[in-house]
Amino acid sequence: MPPRRRSALLARLVVDEPGRPQVILGELRRVILDGAVPPCTVIPLREVAELFGVSHIPVREALKTLIGEGLVTHRPQHGYAVAQLTAAELREMYIVRDTLESASLAAAVANADDADRAELLAINELLERAILDDDPETYQRQSRHFHVALTRPSRMFRLLQMLESAWNVTEPVRSMVHIDRRHREHLHTDHVLMLAAFLDRDVERLLLVAEEHHRRLESVVATLPTDTGLLAPENISVVQ
Repeated sequence: MPPRRRSALLARLVVDEPGRPQVILGELRRVILDGAVPPCTVIPLREVAELFGVSHIPVREALKTLIGEGLVTHRPQHGYAVAQLTAAELREMYIVRDTLESASLAAAVANADDADRAELLAINELLERAILDDDPETYQRQSRHFHVALTRPSRMFRLLQMLESAWNVTEPVRSMVHIDRRHREHLHTDHVLMLAAFLDRDVERLLLVAEEHHRRLESVVATLPTDTGLLAPENISVVQ
């Protein structure tokens, strides 16, 4: 019988201080959100516990929390795995992101200071470089940073927390990595227009561009392949 393949997730976990169960949740969440382990990656309870030098209990509690966040699923007889969304669930989460982000933009423009605007400009430069280098990994990462920097000045902390959770659920799919380069270029054009409106403190124009950006994003996400294991079959809902 061939040896069981070691979960790719285990190799990504960093254990600086074994025996500290309080770090397990954060480290599991970090690895999942990094995008280095795709949906359906097995999370072996026993091996994770051994790696951290703890019993199964704190690992199981961390996994329960991640199930509540939509990042992990559990199936009897199969164990724990990185959550896999259906295409419909992915579309739904993008709608949630759109709604929450739009609700924060007016306050973000009003409250933004020079440091906030400088951060957006710096992130935009990184996005420009990612487009020029055709670097989808960096574009995926910096695109999220751009949207976070766009909304954080709102200081609407409960809304921002919900927005972060919605982003987290979609993160393992890594949509920007799997779409065509031309789609990334079109989305980045939207980013440039959003940035200009934000810097001009033109809320009405920002909201219009953001709405167009989200419509484009939804149509682009609809092009993601459905036969590669990236997304779950439509008749199977895995968000718990």
